[in-house]
This record gives sequence, C-alpha cells and structure tokens, in this order.
Amino acid sequence: MKETILTNARLVLPQEVVSGTVLIQGEAIADIQPGRSHLSAAEDLEGDHLIPGVVDVHTDNLERQVLPRANARWPSRSAMLAHDAQCAAAGVTTVLDALCLGDLGFDAGRGQTFRDGVRDLDALAGTGLLKSQHFLHLRCELPARDMPEALESVAEHPRVLMASLMDHSPGVGQYRDIARYRAMRQRQMQLSDAEVTKRIEELLEQRARLREPQRRWLLRRLAHRDLPLASHDDDSAGMVAQNAEDGIRISEFPVVMEAAEAARRLGVAVIAGAPNIVRGGSHSGNVAAADMIRARAVDALASDYVPAALVEAAWRAVAETGITLPAAIAMITEAPARMVRLEDRGRIAAGLRADLARVAVHADLPFVRQVWRAGERVA
Repeated sequence: MKETILTNARLVLPQEVVSGTVLIQGEAIADIQPGRSHLSAAEDLEGDHLIPGVVDVHTDNLERQVLPRANARWPSRSAMLAHDAQCAAAGVTTVLDALCLGDLGFDAGRGQTFRDGVRDLDALAGTGLLKSQHFLHLRCELPARDMPEALESVAEHPRVLMASLMDHSPGVGQYRDIARYRAMRQRQMQLSDAEVTKRIEELLEQRARLREPQRRWLLRRLAHRDLPLASHDDDSAGMVAQNAEDGIRISEFPVVMEAAEAARRLGVAVIAGAPNIVRGGSHSGNVAAADMIRARAVDALASDYVPAALVEAAWRAVAETGITLPAAIAMITEAPARMVRLEDRGRIAAGLRADLARVAVHADLPFVRQVWRAGERVA
C-alpha cells in the first residue's frame, strides 16, 4: 500500500490549527500527529497550511469553458477537462457540476451544455483523466417549458447528488429589479426596448401558467431519491418558509438578509457565493455574503462561477468577519460535504479520504500549492 507523509504543516482541524504531520496510506488518512516527522520519506510542507480538499456544491464554471466568448462554443469534452483542471488547481477535490435544466429564452445554449456535460462526465469519469471527483447538481428552471423533459432524462442518474429549484423570471429573486433586468438583457442580447418588453411579458405569462404545476411535479418526481433540495435566490422570509414546508432544506444564494435570517431561524442551511466575498459584494446588487456571515446566517460557500474564489473567500472571511480559520475552512469543506451526504470527506481526520490541499499565503493572499485526491497528487 502506498504511503505518503506530509509534515511541517499547519493542519486546519475542525476546532484548531496545529503544527503537525499527516500520514496517508492508500486512499485514506491513517494518522495525524503533532510536531514534525524526521523520516527521510516525509515531505516538508514548509509551514504552509494543510486543509481538507474543498467541496464545491455549486459551480457553473463549465459554462464559462464551453463559451469562452459569445458565439464561440468550445468542444465540450475539451471544455470539461479545462474546467476539471481549474477546479483541481483551486484545491477543489469534489465538484458538483451545476447544470441548468430549462431555458427561459435568453440562454438557449444551456440545454446543449447540460446534455453534453452529462455525456462527457459519464465518458470521462472512469478514465483517470479527471483530477477532481465530479457529481451532478441539477439546476431546475421551474417556469421553463423544457425543464420536465430535461429532468426526466437524468432523474435516476447515480451521480446526481443535489437539485435546486430556480426561477430566473423577471421581477423575482435575483431579478426582482425589473429595470435592472431590462438593462442587462438589452446589453447582453443587443435587443431593442420593445423586444425586451415583449419577452418580459411572455415570461411573466409563462411563469404564471407553469411555475407552480412544474414545481409540484418536480417535488413528486424526485421524492423517492431523497436528494438534498435547495431553493435559489430566496427574496423573502415567506419564500423560505414555504420551501421548508415542502422539504426544501437548503437556501442557495438568498438575495436579502431577511431570507437568510429566516433560514437560520427555521434550521434551513444557507449557501452563499464565494465570489460575493472576494469582490466585496454581490455583482447583482443583492445582500453581501460577508454581512450574512457576520449575522451567523451562512453554513457553506460555493464557487458559483469562479472555483478559485473558495479558498480566497475563506481567508477573507476570517479577516473581514471575525470568524476563526477552522470555521471558515469548514464552510468550504465539511459543511458542504455533509450537505450533500458525503460523510467520507471534508475534515482532516483518521479514516477519511485523503483529499487535501496545501495553501500558502503571500501578502494576505492565499494560494493553493499542492492538491491530493484519495491520496494521489493531482495538482
């Protein structure tokens, strides 16, 4: 059995940071010892931090690789490998690829990205080419006419670990500011004001007709899988409460503090976006994730669209919100792992998978130097 010794590291454990040594045997952590190993085979980490491999339960990064520029679709399998490499380099050893099911008329290419992504993951997962371990997170656009058909195609897929119920209609959630939504669509799609107005009217009519029936159908269709279910862009306490009553126990990216605090009171887990912390606020004008952390209303962070944001966000959270480094690291490792019921990872502890990342800090900026997944060096 292969044995690896990592020593002279600052081990970020669940409750403390200690200088010590980690012994890896095969795919698992075999032992943790304080102090430095003097064995010649030990690898000196030079006092850098050693954290559990990062668990990212929501990343759209594949979409950015598929469409590096507007109207420049990249070959899908090449895009998947580029996405995987970026995740591993960022210390992310477990990835839930968040693929969008359903089109509301402005992102028609997402359907192809979903189909290609599932196909490519199935083709690559057993080849040894992927550096990180990939699963699926189904982002289900409730008012989209094509959402049920897309969901039916993957409802029984064994790699699906999570589903989120989304509504990106104008006037609700992330897009509750209609004027901002209108300006965004005109800029992105180069449409006239009349064209955008017509599309908004169509989407609102479609939402009124389809959202609730398709929401009920989705909950029934996935009930037997007992998957962790998330709502998306909650914009009120009432929305959080309704979702909780229906068994949706995760609130993903709440857009107002009221929703995040309601989730905390109801015992609903909250996911915030790591880029929100790195950038110093929401790119959409919504609540700042750092403020939610200060209010103790965040359980986990997700990369959303930048895998490298997760490690940096953890360190920034320590500096800006006053939480401890173990608490911040737990938000990108242990908490998301438990959220999607992966109990074999997320902590540096004997018996767990040897998913680990070495992190150095330069002028307050953390950067990942080495990564191990299941005991094997992958970055």
